[in-house]
Amino acid sequence: METSAFILKLACPDRPGIVAAVSHFLLHAGCTIVEAQQFEDPTEKRFFMRVVFAGAGGQIEPARLRAAFEPIADPFAMQWSLTRQGEHKKVLILVSKFDHCLVDLIYRARIGELPIDITAVVSNHGAENYRHIDFGGLPFHHLPVTKETKPAQEQRILELVEETGADLVVLARYMQVLSAELSAGLARRCINIHHSFLPGFKGAKPYHQAHERGVKLIGATAHYVTDDLDEGPIIEQDVERISHYDSPENLVRKGRDIERRVLARAVRYHVTDRVLLNGHRTVVFPD
Repeated sequence: METSAFILKLACPDRPGIVAAVSHFLLHAGCTIVEAQQFEDPTEKRFFMRVVFAGAGGQIEPARLRAAFEPIADPFAMQWSLTRQGEHKKVLILVSKFDHCLVDLIYRARIGELPIDITAVVSNHGAENYRHIDFGGLPFHHLPVTKETKPAQEQRILELVEETGADLVVLARYMQVLSAELSAGLARRCINIHHSFLPGFKGAKPYHQAHERGVKLIGATAHYVTDDLDEGPIIEQDVERISHYDSPENLVRKGRDIERRVLARAVRYHVTDRVLLNGHRTVVFPD
């Protein structure tokens, strides 16, 4: 037995009695609800809920609680999970030439802002490109990729996910398109940061394209990776207003800041069990 709070996250078809069933179960399990958030989607007719609870006496046996909750969840066709609040998730980071998101994630992990343990950093560029970064002993894997070597390179990535026990893979400006096979292998546990609102300017130099079109807002989008390029369920977005005074270099500078904070928020929402999939969309319970 351990003393801590837990998070119950669930999604199911909407119908009367869901909240009552969950509350009644926790009450009779000797638990106290610390926080509860819920959402009813009238379009999809689905219900989403996130409950933080603790043992009234400070003690919970997770395995026994999971087994006891199954008969409650089954009649409602719930998709659910039970995790320990504050438990660190293992994260594998993929990065290319641009390292601002990588550095930001390492820093936030070190100061305890993100409850993650970075298991390794993987790049298609050599270690010399990151000699200015203090990895603090983090394993670094150089996995170059060409059209011919892509299948083997991606297989090695999957092997590293398995070997490190990674719960989440983060594409921290990893500028390679994942194959359908790798996307499927990382389904619902891979987050990408995109350098614009989606849909947006695609291809090389997106901020230069934005400058040429005279945009007034630039943004970034963090989303789950799927087989459809840049079409996965969106977790978080942010924007910054710009003007005719801004040069392409200014847009790049401001864009880096947006990308860092959007990706960090998306990772935090995921690892703290605040994201539930709703078809091609997400339900995100903010902190």
